[in-house]
Amino acid sequence: MRNRVGQASDNAAAERAAPGQCRLLFVTSEISDFLKVGGLGEVSAHLPRALSRVSDARVLLPGYRAVLAANPAMRIVAKLPGLAEIPPCEIGEITTADGLTMYIVVAGDLFDRPGNAYLDEHANPWDDNDVRFARLAMAAVELARGVPALNWRPQVLHLNDWPGALAAGYLDWQKVRVPSILTIHNLAYQGLYDRERLGRLAIPGEAFAVDGVEFHGKISFLKAGIYYASQITTVSATYAKEITTPELGCGLDGLLRARSDQGRLTGILNGIDESWDPRTDPHLPHPFDSANWRGKEANAHHLREAFGLAVSRGPLFAVVSRLVHQKGLDLTIAAIESIVRDGGQLVVTGEGETEVENALRATAAKHPQSIAVKIGYEEPTARRIFAGSDFLLMPSRFEPCGLSQMYAQRFGSLPIAHNTGGLGDTIEDGATGFLFNRPTAETFAQAISRAKAVFDRKDHLDAMRRRAMARPFGWADSVRSYMDVYRRALGGDLRAAA
Repeated sequence: MRNRVGQASDNAAAERAAPGQCRLLFVTSEISDFLKVGGLGEVSAHLPRALSRVSDARVLLPGYRAVLAANPAMRIVAKLPGLAEIPPCEIGEITTADGLTMYIVVAGDLFDRPGNAYLDEHANPWDDNDVRFARLAMAAVELARGVPALNWRPQVLHLNDWPGALAAGYLDWQKVRVPSILTIHNLAYQGLYDRERLGRLAIPGEAFAVDGVEFHGKISFLKAGIYYASQITTVSATYAKEITTPELGCGLDGLLRARSDQGRLTGILNGIDESWDPRTDPHLPHPFDSANWRGKEANAHHLREAFGLAVSRGPLFAVVSRLVHQKGLDLTIAAIESIVRDGGQLVVTGEGETEVENALRATAAKHPQSIAVKIGYEEPTARRIFAGSDFLLMPSRFEPCGLSQMYAQRFGSLPIAHNTGGLGDTIEDGATGFLFNRPTAETFAQAISRAKAVFDRKDHLDAMRRRAMARPFGWADSVRSYMDVYRRALGGDLRAAA
């Protein structure tokens, strides 16, 4: 049973911000502790924990079925009213084993459902996603306004992607004077809804304008965040530049250029957590380091056996990705015949668009000794693929940050990637991986040929692996950059009153 409203936390005093610490509420639609769809889930799990070392950082997320099931003793600490067609909700509170406080938006009719954060069990978007994530955004604003029973009030709201972005608008419309930071993890997903839904979402009519939430005749949650947020960040420095261009700005490049010119758009690279260490990872059948490659070779043998591939001395390529058009899987499929012809093999894991999944399955059926495809994602399997593979294929058409290329380098698998977004920011061409400048089958094939030439020179291959494994991809630099953004949003003083 969940405890009722008003029951004090046993460690309430300890949970109050220490003197001088900034109180941050990180608002997210997914977190890998309980439910993850993409990279946002990983970032949401690790960035607040890294921030908590220098601030009082807490997380707000929806009470999905998986969250409720994992926390049957969750305390209910507040009740929030509804507005328009946004229903009332409760706020639950949990504390993870490592001390991170999470607030849960408990609204069973909205979130206690099968499927994932955004889609039903048949992979269709929920018809009421606008109300579901407006409820999340409104809850964040209520906490920013102050909920007496909570005994804690954030000084800054850190919003993530379109599901949290509408909170920046609610802060403005309801005149709640708390700054907001919007992090854009992927500009292509904007949360677009018909104008007729303005009333149900409690969006004032005058906000439906170019200087507001209107985007080509629709409501755009993401545009609301970009327009109303105090500061905007993206997940790599290069992506912050790319989204101000017509090519990658998704129709919002003009507004983003204006924010950049105002000094309100910052690119901050994501990090990865310390568990990505091949010396200590419990998921690997053979731990290893860069001083002895026998462990990596043993992982490659284990991977081939697990996926039913033939014994081979050729290069082992990998794809660990959402299987969607953005990720350039058509380019990977086009490259498979030459990979197999040159003695290479490929292991693929991920899920996504049905046509991409089916095309990969068909290719694997054609080359069962050389190509293996596992539809679905399991992190232990992904870790073993990174550890056993020689090269990771990432011909993404665009990539705001990307995490797989960092995981791969840490595990001695050299990425072959399109030079875009965070891929270009995290891969040293010819030193820790291979970059190509245009996402075409020809340029991708040329990069694969460069990698194959390195594979045939073991001394060169080992040197690149050692350099890749030594890359510092932790969160420390990112935390310093985020704290600087919070400082700017608060007018220079992290101790400013809310």
